[in-house]
Amino acid sequence: MRTVLNVIWLVLSGFWLFLAYIAAGILLCVLIVTIPWGIASFRIATYALWPFGRTIVEKQNSGVWAFLGNVIWVILAGWWLALAHIVSGIALCITIIGIPLGIADFKMVPISIMPLGKDIVSTRQGEFDDALAKRGV
Repeated sequence: MRTVLNVIWLVLSGFWLFLAYIAAGILLCVLIVTIPWGIASFRIATYALWPFGRTIVEKQNSGVWAFLGNVIWVILAGWWLALAHIVSGIALCITIIGIPLGIADFKMVPISIMPLGKDIVSTRQGEFDDALAKRGV
């Protein structure tokens, strides 16, 4: 089922959101000082391309620096990427088939606003348990 949802997602909105994150990442990498945010944008781009079967978890060791980095992220790219998710989610919710995809789009808004201090992990039981064990949860 995840594969079917991911393919439909890819065709309807995933590819365009992926391109938006890639554009933001390239722009942020051009400005040398903002390379860490560019890398975060590339990381989220893969999640926006193929989201079903993965989830977002908080990193245990993130602190004040992640918060400050997220503030800078919101100013540089986060607000318009979050807006892209909201517009895409509304467009997907117009049809009955698109409602689950629209809900998934709305769930991506928090990571598009505050990506630092979070990690994207697989929801497959063994991989998910290993990822949580690495974080000490």
